Amino acid sequence: MCNPLQENCYVVSDETLECVIIDCGAYYEEEHQALQHYISSSQLKPVHLLATHGHLDHNFGNARIYSKYGLMVEICADDQPLVERLPQQASSLFGMQIEEAQPPTGRLLKDGDTITFGNHVLKVLQTPGHSHGSVLFYCEEEHTVFTGDTLFQMSIGRTDFPEGSWTAMEHSLASIVSHLPANTVILPGHGPQSTMADELRYNPYLRSSK
Repeated sequence: MCNPLQENCYVVSDETLECVIIDCGAYYEEEHQALQHYISSSQLKPVHLLATHGHLDHNFGNARIYSKYGLMVEICADDQPLVERLPQQASSLFGMQIEEAQPPTGRLLKDGDTITFGNHVLKVLQTPGHSHGSVLFYCEEEHTVFTGDTLFQMSIGRTDFPEGSWTAMEHSLASIVSHLPANTVILPGHGPQSTMADELRYNPYLRSSK
């Protein structure tokens, strides 16, 4: 977990040693050092920096990743304005200062896009609601999905931010229910992992979307 909001940053790799970094919320120096140590000690080669959405707590580390590995964040086009305003988010929402110059945005993602690394493919599923450009990264062959702040264990992301929409979230949850099998492992942006089977059974927001 990273930063004061305890955000989950993921490094995903396979036998080729290529890896993707998802939601780099590393803020403190020890978090950056731990991330770099894991990558170097595992002899990994980062090839993509991905963001499930443009909120600050999921993108604190973008500048350091760009400086270290030359990777620009790949994010849904609808959240590009958010990620380009990270210093403004820091000051207005958290009273914090971001000193690093922010790197340019990389590939702009849309629903149905695919991201390849090593021998694996992540499919982009756009799920607006928490923000206009919230997405899931779904690895069908590994039965795993990275849900950002759209879906949590027994809960969902907030929709009361300026970019949020409860109506859009309802549609996104219905889409998740229709697209993801029950054996899918859910790796959220905050909190513990879950499965679609458990969420369909216990999560009141998904139960109402079936």
